Amino acid sequence: MLSVGLTGNVAAGKSRVAELWARLGVPVVSADALARDVVEPGTVGLERVRAAFGEGVVDDDGRLDRAALRARVFEDDEARERLESILHPLIQERRQEWLDARRAEGSALVVSEVPLLFEVGLDATVDRTVVVHAPEEARLDRMVRHRDLEEREARRIMASQMDAEAKRGRADHVVENAGTLDEVDRAAADLLARLREEAGVPPLIMDLHLHTWGSWDCLSDPGEVRRRLRGLGYGRFAITDHDRIHVARAMAERHPDEVVVGEEVKTGEGIDVIGLHLTEEIPRGTPMHETVDRIHEQGGISYLPHPYAGGKGGGGRWADDMAERVEAVEVFNARMHPESLNDPAEELAERHGSLRGAGSDAHTLGELGAARVTLPAHPNTAEGLRTALRFGRPEGSESPRWVHLASTWAKLRKKLPGAPGS
Repeated sequence: MLSVGLTGNVAAGKSRVAELWARLGVPVVSADALARDVVEPGTVGLERVRAAFGEGVVDDDGRLDRAALRARVFEDDEARERLESILHPLIQERRQEWLDARRAEGSALVVSEVPLLFEVGLDATVDRTVVVHAPEEARLDRMVRHRDLEEREARRIMASQMDAEAKRGRADHVVENAGTLDEVDRAAADLLARLREEAGVPPLIMDLHLHTWGSWDCLSDPGEVRRRLRGLGYGRFAITDHDRIHVARAMAERHPDEVVVGEEVKTGEGIDVIGLHLTEEIPRGTPMHETVDRIHEQGGISYLPHPYAGGKGGGGRWADDMAERVEAVEVFNARMHPESLNDPAEELAERHGSLRGAGSDAHTLGELGAARVTLPAHPNTAEGLRTALRFGRPEGSESPRWVHLASTWAKLRKKLPGAPGS
C-alpha cells in the first residue's frame, strides 16, 4: 500500500486536491476531521482538554467551545504547545487505525491530508509527500475574498506557518495552483495517475455505448459481451440498449463494479439520447428535453450520442440545442460512416464545454473494442464517472460498414420464435 501525505499552506488549495482525489475513489483521511473527532463529547480528548484549560472551553451542551479555546491559545505559545501535546497523539492514533483498516481492505493507494505534515514530522510516516503550492499574494487574496478575513489577520495566520517555499522544497511532488481551477484540477489528476501507476493501479478503460440482446436490433449475449471486453482490457462498460434497461440492470446486479446501467432513448423527435447510471426506464417517444430532465431527476448522466448522424442524430439539426442541456457529448462513435462525421461532434463538445465520451455502439461481438475512453479509475457512480470524464481520453477506430447488415439480420431474427433474449 502506497501511503501519500498531502499538505500545503493555508489557502493553497490542498482541500480541493483532496476532494478531487476522493471523488476519483482514493481513500483520503483528513487530520482536521480527526482533530474534531477526538474532542467529541465523551472522548478522552475532550476530558484532557477540559482538565488542561478549564470548564470555560466547554459549552453548556458539553461540547468543545472552539472559539473560547482559540482565544486561550491565540498568542500563547505555551498554551498552544500544551494543546498540541494532547491532540496530536490522539489524532495520530486515529489515523493509524484508519490506515490499518485500509490496508486490511487491500487499498493500493491512500492519502493523509495533514496541514502540519512537515512541522510535526509526519512526513517520515508516509511513502510520498505532496505539497499544493500557490504564490503568497494569491493565497492572501483567497483568504480575504473567500474567508472574510481582514488582511492583517490573514497575514498573521500565514506568517505563523512554515515557509511555503521551504515546504515546497521538501516535497516529493508539487501541485502548482497559480492559475485556474481547471488547471489545478488537471495537474492534480495527472499526479494522481503517476501515483496510481507507482501503486500498481492502472487507468480504467470504458465503452460508454453498446448493445446486447436487450435491444430489438441486437443478438449479443450480455455475458459474452462482458467476457470479450475483459479480454480486451476494459474494466467497465455501459449497456445502453434501445429503450430498455432490464438487461443492463440484471448485469449490474451480478457485476456491480463493471456495468453501468444505461438506456438509449428514441425521443419523440426521432433522435437518440443516452442516460447513464439510470434507475428507471424512460419510455420511447419521450420528448428530447423531457428525456434529459428525466435522466437528471434520477441523478444520471445525460449523454448525446452520434449528434451528426443522419436520422438517429438528426443530422446535427438538434446538436447545439441538446449540447446546451446534456452533460456529455459522444465525440467518437465507431459506427459513424464516414468516420469524419465524428469531427463536428468533437467541435460541438469544445464549443459547449461538454464532457467527452466514446462508444463502439456495438450491435455485434466483433465490434467490441472499436472505441474506448481511458480515464482515471473511479467508483462506479454517476458522480465518479462525471468527475473522471473531465480527464478522459476518447479514441477509437471505424467499424466496417457490414456491421449494419448484422443489425438488419438481428431485427429479422428477433421476429422469429426462440430469438436470443426474447
